[in-house]
Amino acid sequence: MINVTNIEEAKILLKKAESPKVVLAQNDDFNRRLLEYSKFDILLSPEAGSKKNSLRQIDSGLNHVLAKIASKNNIGIGIDLEELKKLTPKQKAERLSKIMQNIKICRKSKTRLAVKTKNASQVRNFLIGIGASTNQLKETIVF
Repeated sequence: MINVTNIEEAKILLKKAESPKVVLAQNDDFNRRLLEYSKFDILLSPEAGSKKNSLRQIDSGLNHVLAKIASKNNIGIGIDLEELKKLTPKQKAERLSKIMQNIKICRKSKTRLAVKTKNASQVRNFLIGIGASTNQLKETIVF
């Protein structure tokens, strides 16, 4: 997993990494430039970080433009269940609302989902519980 904030450094590390190439999402500009670069497999946790929510809008780190770019370049949007388990109940609720929004965006743009977990049997129930479609379940990558 690649966890850097510099785009050029991320590109260098991607050339050396083995498959599946996973990049931890950073800020919106970093994510967009890296999705356009397209030489990796999964963008992990775009909803993570200190994104501001307003009264009428949730900033989930993913929008329809980024999802279309990811779909065109065959990049999956990742969810880290192991990190989700470590959060407090309030943080978990906020993160789940952002993940639910990202799943809807991915469904509309036909972008694949990817789930990072140690227990693969829990993925199906988790995704159905937060609103993923059966087609999304079939195409989900578990790593």
